[in-house]
Amino acid sequence: MPRRGHAKLFRFSFFQSAQGKPDYFFVGAFFLLLVIGIVILSSASAVVSYQKFGTHYYYVIHQILFGLLPGLILFAVTSRIDYHVWQKFSVLFLGISVVLLMLVFLPGVGFEYGGAHRWIRVGSLLFQPSEIVKLTFLLYLASWLSSKGKKHVQDFSYGFLPFIILTGVIAFLIIAQPDVGTMAVIALIAFAMYFVGGAALPHIAIAGAAALALFFVLINTASYRLKRFMTFLRPELDPLGVGYHINQALLAIGSGGLFGRGFGHSRQKFAYLPEVTGDSIFAIAAEELGFFFSMFLLGLYVFLAQRGLRIARNAPDDFGKFVAIGITAWIIFQAFINIGAMLSLLPLTGIPLPFISYGGSALLVSLAGVGILVNISRQSRES
Repeated sequence: MPRRGHAKLFRFSFFQSAQGKPDYFFVGAFFLLLVIGIVILSSASAVVSYQKFGTHYYYVIHQILFGLLPGLILFAVTSRIDYHVWQKFSVLFLGISVVLLMLVFLPGVGFEYGGAHRWIRVGSLLFQPSEIVKLTFLLYLASWLSSKGKKHVQDFSYGFLPFIILTGVIAFLIIAQPDVGTMAVIALIAFAMYFVGGAALPHIAIAGAAALALFFVLINTASYRLKRFMTFLRPELDPLGVGYHINQALLAIGSGGLFGRGFGHSRQKFAYLPEVTGDSIFAIAAEELGFFFSMFLLGLYVFLAQRGLRIARNAPDDFGKFVAIGITAWIIFQAFINIGAMLSLLPLTGIPLPFISYGGSALLVSLAGVGILVNISRQSRES
């Protein structure tokens, strides 16, 4: 493309999208969730932070400096760039993400912890390529679905088969790390978008059966997964072994009562409950702030889902609709899988609670995704 064309694309990307107003209800609820996340993390991480680093504030300061602040910059940028630009580069971004997924297995580049190859080390920093894939894969899938049209999406050879192969390749690379929780979230995002794209019900049934078969294969090929599943069915079987995590989480949630023990007064964060800064952070919030706050937090996620679906419904084109569906599904599925696991409604998966759990990679990519969703709302049709 000549330079003149590049300049035209630059003007289109950065100025056309700023003409409309964003969904202020969505933006307000989202920023409220960010504030709540930092406040909860500051309490949940205090004990483990002091034990490891000699200060109560290491995790929250690290989250602000390396997650929240750069993430807000990404949010500001992606909320202003016309979302159609991402369609032009969706293939490139997905290709880079797949390469990053493979680099986690390369000695000297990938970082292993607890037998898992999920991180790439850059100097003293670590990031998870699987978090990036959540966004780049849904952008590619939105581009693919919008280019196919409903008729081709419903065709077995041109729609269903390519969808299954592509999703299967991504799933395989993530399972190999292994990270079944992230794989489940990405699969759910993909199937939500595929369903909205007009997928044939028999194809959905085949895919569902294949997913169920894969679930049982994964359980039976790794002893720790089988133990987790059996603990999910009967948490009381091994309360001091495999069932320790979920039993301590339930104890934290139950001891919170209606109004909680009080902010900062959790007992379970004193080395009783594992992963208090990560996937167990909801249990600490419930213990300190109680049932009513927990319901408010759930309601906030539901409200974000409702506004996200409204943005999708009013999107000016199919690409915008599919992207909005994908980002909304990403936030909501991940939130409810995390909370469901803490309530023993689902097996423990180890995925973070969006915008609340500690983790720079997850927060950065999530904020970039929400920025794209806000940009779609700027260009949405009136209801």
